[in-house]
Amino acid sequence: MSGPRPTPRSSRARVRGATIAAFVALAPLLPAAAVAVGTLKVDAALPYVCTLPSGQQPATVRITAAFPERAAVGEEILPTDVTTTVELPAAAVADLRALKAATVRAETRLTVGMAQDEQRAEATWSGTAQPLAVPTEGPLVLTTTGDVPSLTTDTAGELTLTAGGFAVDLAPSTADGAATDPASLSVTCVPGPDAEGRTTLAEVPVGTGTGEPSTPPPTPTAPVPSSPSPSGRPLPSLPPDRTAPNRPGIPHGAGEASKGPHVGPRADAGPTGADEDAPGTPAPRPAAPPCITEKPTTKSLSAYITGYSNVRKLNGASLLPLSCMLLEQGDMEPPTDPVPPGELRLTAFSPGNLSYRGRKQTPPFTSTFLAFGFQPVTATMVLEQTGPIAVDTLLRIPLSTFDNYLENTVRAPLVLHVLDAKVNGVKLDVGTSCRTEKSLSSPDPEPAKHPGDHLVLLGLGMMPVGGSPKGYILTSGGPLTGEVTIPAFKGCGTNGENLDRLFTASISGPGNYIKQMQGQTCNILNPFPPADPECTEDHQPYVVPKPER
Repeated sequence: MSGPRPTPRSSRARVRGATIAAFVALAPLLPAAAVAVGTLKVDAALPYVCTLPSGQQPATVRITAAFPERAAVGEEILPTDVTTTVELPAAAVADLRALKAATVRAETRLTVGMAQDEQRAEATWSGTAQPLAVPTEGPLVLTTTGDVPSLTTDTAGELTLTAGGFAVDLAPSTADGAATDPASLSVTCVPGPDAEGRTTLAEVPVGTGTGEPSTPPPTPTAPVPSSPSPSGRPLPSLPPDRTAPNRPGIPHGAGEASKGPHVGPRADAGPTGADEDAPGTPAPRPAAPPCITEKPTTKSLSAYITGYSNVRKLNGASLLPLSCMLLEQGDMEPPTDPVPPGELRLTAFSPGNLSYRGRKQTPPFTSTFLAFGFQPVTATMVLEQTGPIAVDTLLRIPLSTFDNYLENTVRAPLVLHVLDAKVNGVKLDVGTSCRTEKSLSSPDPEPAKHPGDHLVLLGLGMMPVGGSPKGYILTSGGPLTGEVTIPAFKGCGTNGENLDRLFTASISGPGNYIKQMQGQTCNILNPFPPADPECTEDHQPYVVPKPER
């Protein structure tokens, strides 16, 4: 049977304990300057009906993006400049105010349908928003950007993309930074009655390489090898068949010889892409620092992380280097706090450490900024642990749907150590002890339970019944976001020269947005190994993630 299908970057998928590992290829967003002549710009404001705690309410979802005007068979189609803005009505503000919420973080998921001739498939456009103050009245307007899959198709003809179901996950906090009760709200939306005929986002003609659409060639392309369904331990409280849907992203009935649109690189491309002429042969793994677990247990996990952190005062972003994280995955246990009626909850605590040449830190990384708007400053830095890193996982299972919602909170006490600096190319002697006077800090959703200064990152994931995992899951990775305050500096300078105030004035301060991407974990002693490798032959993580803004 022929049909369109989303295709993950790797076919590996698994279920471990109460977590699901599935690595999906996600293309990083490009800056606005990347949209050139020959693009099709989309700006669609669509009416939706959203289900809030207070009932069903109308809402407006605006989607902006850019697509190529046309593409060739097999050519990557990359949506760029993708932004999703949802205007929830005043009832949503009232719902949040009833929880005594002062700020809210949001993640959105838009289902995008793909159609080519009679073939159909779906993809998910995910987005995150920076923390937003809850207004006292009026609508709640949330703007998100994030992970957007690239598209390819091995069939000629017009490829049509349409907006479908939409969901918003809200994580509200009180004025003192504590989580509300409940700690999250999930808002589901469907296109409203007035959206009929208006949900088309783009129509991209796909040809055979000449730029003009044509009929498919008589000889089909090589079939894409199928990949196994998730396997392993069942999720708590769920029957085994609920944990083994079809291959993530593959619609029912899409067999090995399926053709049509694909989301991301082909399934036979391996974790980093592959030669189109050699199906099943993964491309060389990108260079990565060593990441080996000494004396592993069956619960030992290792993974690579990387990302970006804004430096608000310098109006720029610093690339956080590819780093090794070692974790011991905790067991799922009933929570000590009361559980809302109609819901099953389990929690897990997973301690961990960074690892670089035997030290609990990142590799050194270099960033260049324009200090005071005109002076180029280049600094080489490391992030050093001052205590253990911990991942707290909350699994929520509403008994009405049995969908699985995962809230992962990462707490990391880290200081920023400046190793050397140059101003306009001239070396600035900062000495050996130039670092922040205390750990980077973020608002903690549970400050009473977790006092002290530490970076807080949030990763939200979901496993719908019969669907594919979305967002961040500890074993499969994904995006982690947060906001960090950079403390004042101390110990900067030599020979009696005190540079503390210079670094503090230039860098320190609140409101620095951070986004980390974690790759799929490696468990050397995994008793339920997936069909595809999660570890290299020398016991290091197989997946090397790319940073995304």
